[in-house]
Amino acid sequence: MKKSVFLGTLSLAALAGGLASAATLDDVKARGVLNCGVSTGVNGFSAPDASGEWQGFDVAVCRAVAAAVLADPKKVKFVSTTGQTRFTALASGEIDILSRNSTWTFSRDVDLKFTFAGVNYYDGQGFMVSKALGVSSAKELDGATVCIQTGTTTELNLADYFKSNNMSYEPVPIETNAEAQQQYLAGACDVYTTDASGLAATRATFADPENHIVLPEIISKEPLGPMVRHGDDQWSDIVMWTLNALIAAEEYGVTSANIEELAKGTNNPEINRLLGTEGDLGAMFGLDKEWGKRAIQAGGNYGEIFAANIGESTPIGIARGLNAQWTQGGLLYSPPFR
Repeated sequence: MKKSVFLGTLSLAALAGGLASAATLDDVKARGVLNCGVSTGVNGFSAPDASGEWQGFDVAVCRAVAAAVLADPKKVKFVSTTGQTRFTALASGEIDILSRNSTWTFSRDVDLKFTFAGVNYYDGQGFMVSKALGVSSAKELDGATVCIQTGTTTELNLADYFKSNNMSYEPVPIETNAEAQQQYLAGACDVYTTDASGLAATRATFADPENHIVLPEIISKEPLGPMVRHGDDQWSDIVMWTLNALIAAEEYGVTSANIEELAKGTNNPEINRLLGTEGDLGAMFGLDKEWGKRAIQAGGNYGEIFAANIGESTPIGIARGLNAQWTQGGLLYSPPFR
């Protein structure tokens, strides 16, 4: 899910809050808890379970950072944000990291003064319809009513796509994924459009998911990843390399099952540096030697996190695709730990 078109107003907030402090690590340590911005609820990515505990693919990133920094993956306060409120929450300092299916774009990086700490999910905007609508392609949607989240670039992508294909549509504005689901199922719109991952997550919650299809067209690039404020390179490095640690761990075969054994030392220097048994990379950004080990232990490596939350064996049922390791034909690639 993408993101805000209200750049001017948010830019002022970002300049005021986003560049004010360069001591996020100190703040988090003093507070003893990581403040993490998440969605209002997207199953598999970030949503509270039956006991109210947040779970999901994006949640796992924050738990890994908390494990690296505070030595406890549970020392996280999750803050629900909408497409409208998420950037203000980050710029103002209400949250330390935004981990909520937000797309890396030029304006968010440069104009809003945010730093993307990498991509944890390569996505693209798609369309979901009821099979009863009788369409098999987005190019058959001329005149459709479309549920679309406000405060997102989804709106711009949608307008561009319909214009370029000489089609018209009637937007049905909604603010949250839950509202979109309700409106779509009630028949208030023919189509729901958002990131394809979000469509899969929403469809999985339906009583009759087999009666709804995600059309084949993907109309945009949506690199999703955790965001932090500009002006604190130490903190952005910590978040970036925590994500890289999860990705590298999968590439090198470091799992939640074997990490304790591998942490005793291996003949692979990269694994040794990652787990803190060789060198001291942590000291370079204010953490101890075992920060990477703890980050991986929080929820497993990238592949384990993917499989447990959104993979093909879950109700979400997403194949790795572009999110496979580079060695498996995907785009995942961590820079070297050296």
